Amino acid sequence: MSAVFTDINPASYRPHALHASDRMWPETNCYVDLWIEVLSSFKTTPEAMLGFTVTQDFEGDQFTFFKTPLEDIETLYGVRCTELAIFDDVETHVHVQIGRGRLAMLELDSYFLPDTQGTSYRTEHGKTTVAVNRLDSENRVMDYFHNGGFYHLEADDFDGIFQRNRPEGALPFLPYTEFVKFPASVPSDTHLRQEAARLLRHHLARRPETNPIAAFAKVFPAQVEALADRPFEHFHKYAFNTLRQFGANFELLASHLAWLSPEGAYLPEVAGALKISEQAKTIQFQLARAIARRKFEPLSAALEPAAAAWDDVMAGLSAKVS
Repeated sequence: MSAVFTDINPASYRPHALHASDRMWPETNCYVDLWIEVLSSFKTTPEAMLGFTVTQDFEGDQFTFFKTPLEDIETLYGVRCTELAIFDDVETHVHVQIGRGRLAMLELDSYFLPDTQGTSYRTEHGKTTVAVNRLDSENRVMDYFHNGGFYHLEADDFDGIFQRNRPEGALPFLPYTEFVKFPASVPSDTHLRQEAARLLRHHLARRPETNPIAAFAKVFPAQVEALADRPFEHFHKYAFNTLRQFGANFELLASHLAWLSPEGAYLPEVAGALKISEQAKTIQFQLARAIARRKFEPLSAALEPAAAAWDDVMAGLSAKVS
């Protein structure tokens, strides 16, 4: 069974430090987490790509589902990612790309992914992105990156993920797919730091014009009040797309700034970003209590420290990044 990265296997794989269990948000969202582990397996530094996190905004009903721009990944690492057209059997396309040393990133159904045990595995259908490192269609096994790790699936899960048992005459399985082309060598640390600093300047100029956490605070109590009248499973989906998104985003920003300046030039901004992340975590735990007591107004004030920290972080970066 061929593989893109031949020196890793699910049984002994150790996730990158950005997914350490002692972080406030050991997992962020499927796309960024995936790139962290892929770049780590390429033996390069994922922290370099995280300057884009300063652009996260509140979109009225959710925070931006933050995704590393593909042009940033190419600029930093020389790694190219583009859409892969699916016009034949999906497995055939993936085999071809693996044979050329390329990862295929597929949007698949988390219902069949065993690493989602306890959340969606065999209980709930959902869209998520995985990167296939090894594929053996004959023996029905696959090794894949997903979220903050590297996993293995086989047998019925393999059949399910590739919809091998769909009814005769059903429409073909055509997932959205990208493929990743790696350069011949890993970029130097000097290159990464120079380009990361330039990209941070670029993204800082694109930051929201108004404080997104303050905007969220204005509608947060009403959103939670409406949530209180819905089945409990909506609680997790809401929290994921609001508190978890900005909490994880700013913890990654803190890691980026700490890496970008190991001498400590951004220490106040690192502390401010971590404060935002910690506040999001704390408030997430308060949601259930607010819903149970049906007291929602205090939630707005709970976000004030995070909103103030956002102002401080952006002001500090504006003064230092030039």
